Amino acid sequence: MIRCRFAPSPTGHLHVGGVRTALFNWLYARSNSGKFILRIEDTDIERSTGAFEEQILMSLRWCGLDWDEGPDIKGMNTFYRQSERNEKGIYLHYAEKLIDEGYAYYAIYDPNDKSKIVKKTSSITDDNYNDNNYTINLKCNKSGEIVFNDLLKGEMSFRKDTFNDFVIMKSNGLPTYNFAVVIDDHLMEITHVIRGEDHLSNTPRQLMIYDLLGWDPPEFMHIPLILGHDRSPLSKRHGHTSVEFFRKEGYLNKGLMNYLALLGWTVDEEIFDFKDKINEFSLNSISNKPVIFDYEKLEWVNGKQLREMKISDLLIEYGNWLKFIGNTDMYNKMTDDQSYAKNVIDICKPKVNTLMQLYEFSSSFFTNELDFEDKFVEKFLKKEWIIPLLERAIERFDNNNDWSIKGTEKVVRDLAEERITSKKNTFQSIRGAVTGRLVTSGLFETLSVLGKTRVLDRLNNTLDMAEQLQEDEK
Repeated sequence: MIRCRFAPSPTGHLHVGGVRTALFNWLYARSNSGKFILRIEDTDIERSTGAFEEQILMSLRWCGLDWDEGPDIKGMNTFYRQSERNEKGIYLHYAEKLIDEGYAYYAIYDPNDKSKIVKKTSSITDDNYNDNNYTINLKCNKSGEIVFNDLLKGEMSFRKDTFNDFVIMKSNGLPTYNFAVVIDDHLMEITHVIRGEDHLSNTPRQLMIYDLLGWDPPEFMHIPLILGHDRSPLSKRHGHTSVEFFRKEGYLNKGLMNYLALLGWTVDEEIFDFKDKINEFSLNSISNKPVIFDYEKLEWVNGKQLREMKISDLLIEYGNWLKFIGNTDMYNKMTDDQSYAKNVIDICKPKVNTLMQLYEFSSSFFTNELDFEDKFVEKFLKKEWIIPLLERAIERFDNNNDWSIKGTEKVVRDLAEERITSKKNTFQSIRGAVTGRLVTSGLFETLSVLGKTRVLDRLNNTLDMAEQLQEDEK
């Protein structure tokens, strides 16, 4: 059975590059009726935290990547955290096995110079070491080559004489990455290791360990890293990179995962749900070309996904997001009148690409006190024609009985025909008066959804503000 794994370190937020790696492992396992395993590599004791681990698990769940085995789902293995395996002495057991067979040794260091090895030995006694001044190192055979087939890059060859002996157990009793990952993957029966090409240089050392322990290695596939605009590995200097950030900014999980899937996977469509493409996935469809993270393209993809959603589904997604960012006030206002909320979202969603943008467009529908943009105040509320325009608008809307889109459009157009000011000024003044903003969803749709009571209240409040502003300037 195919068994793939994703093994993040809980030293920070989950990076989008890690999510894409997890996605490809997940797709390969699922497309072959295999298993997807989550392992936590937490041997960096200074930076690893339980809070980051929980956040990683939460982010993966939000992304839609479920696992068959992991810290919270025990399977054929007992340990899904490296710290647990280390506490049981498993890494030390195999390190000592290599020492016993002559493939490794204890390296004892000068107490005053931690980089200087003063003795190499196959045993440790009280006479030849002090606490924390020795490591276990692997002996490197200098003759020949290490050759393996990378499933993406083809045959890879490394000369052994370019490698020196290296540490497998550190002086603090913890395994190094290259040693731990071999033990973990073997004991977890991982068949395929799909990871970023930054790990390609680690593979020869790991293959040495597999060989010396007499184990068959898994298949390796090293995929190109996600790059920033300057073609260096994507990092914070290019912009935000964590799943947590994109979630808070109002990106949909479908939108983010759709975009990440496009970074290196050749697919016939641009907009899709990755779970619908499981049977179309193969390792042959992954490209070896560099991929650039384009924030604008991500937003475009997310917008496409958002606009394809049913209003009822988008309402639920929007509500969950509001709760996630802690905006319970807005959430409660929406749930108080779901029919009204659906109408609001329906007219706003053509204009937005993210839930954050949806909030910016929809929030004015759920408040009694508008926050007027400075631009609207300066360009419209301080003009001499604004008061007679608003007074006439109040009169016309008060007499209006047709609050359909066509009905509200007729009122505004008839008002513009009175030429109190220009047509553009008329339209923008009414828009700003009922929303506080100059860029909104369609004006006539907005008026129709707000309805007579809200529109008249807002026009009257805006008129009061305009009169006060002009009085203050006298």
